[in-house]
Amino acid sequence: MSKTLTMDQLLAEAEVKAPIHGDIIEGSVISVEKHEIWLDLGPAGTGVVLGRETESAARSLQPGDTISASIVEPETPEGYVVLSLRKVAKEKGWEALEERHTSGETFGIVPFDANRGGLLVEVDGIRGFLPVSQLSAENYPRVSGADKDEILHRLNQLVGQTLMVRVLDLDRKQNKLIVSEKAARREMTEDKIANIEVGTEIEGTVTGVVDFGVFVNVDGVEGMVHISEIAWDRVENPNKYVKIGDKVKAKVIAIDQDKLSLSMKQLTPDPWIKESEQFSVGDKVDGTINRITPFGAFVQVTPVIEALVHISELSESHVSDPNELVSVGEKKQFRVISIDPAQHKLSLSLKAPRQGSKPAEGSKED
Repeated sequence: MSKTLTMDQLLAEAEVKAPIHGDIIEGSVISVEKHEIWLDLGPAGTGVVLGRETESAARSLQPGDTISASIVEPETPEGYVVLSLRKVAKEKGWEALEERHTSGETFGIVPFDANRGGLLVEVDGIRGFLPVSQLSAENYPRVSGADKDEILHRLNQLVGQTLMVRVLDLDRKQNKLIVSEKAARREMTEDKIANIEVGTEIEGTVTGVVDFGVFVNVDGVEGMVHISEIAWDRVENPNKYVKIGDKVKAKVIAIDQDKLSLSMKQLTPDPWIKESEQFSVGDKVDGTINRITPFGAFVQVTPVIEALVHISELSESHVSDPNELVSVGEKKQFRVISIDPAQHKLSLSLKAPRQGSKPAEGSKED
């Protein structure tokens, strides 16, 4: 009477190492069914891949294909080996990512979800993260006041879109993968900036309007128009001048690595220069006080020109608080003591001119 041998005994007789949990083994596909993939493992017998992980693999496998799998259960009561494709795919994924990191390869990813910190992605079976700070200038959510809900709304608009990225950081042991769209575009950005000079007139698309200025996408390069460079008059709210999606023209006034500093106002004549030509040192001018500070009072002389009366020019006597002598809305006659067109400074005085004194050459503003 013959006795039934276990798989371990059969393998021992054939001098083949018995399967161990976690081992990677190679097999030939026998059949592909709805939730099962059967493999011929040679001397190790027959193996099967079960469950949901077969769904994606089944679409690309045909009988006769050779694939690798990891051993989940070395031997079931029925005598076959239970296998998993996921671990092997993950290991191959890490290897592919390490190669991409080393080579600096740029590749496409499709984010599957978003949170306020960035986008969730999956690359070669490995889940990773694309932080907000690593988005390109075109996709960065420029939001006034750091509105977290609006940031999330903007990020959700990128879910499902293909973004070109590079591996920024990865750690297989910690299961960490960080990708960057900004890094993928760095060389392209540097090449474009190399062809831009200070003083160049450019056209771009407004990508963000914030309290301190306007962000502009200039053919993939990030530009910034500071609030002081939007218009010649005082700008309190940039939203009154532009909105997201607007096409704007600007002048490049500085280049800082991969960013441009821009000016919209410098493409138009400076009205301050023209209006200041009507004044000379020693002239008497009428003006309305519209601001008072600890160091003096600001006076609206024309619709464009706001001048300063320094605290030392309010009276012949010592003044500790400008509010003691002047008030907002008050109209007075002043004397021009200095003009600096380049700095947009017109300095005034309420003091009587001294006999034989020379006109002051500069503003006394702190």
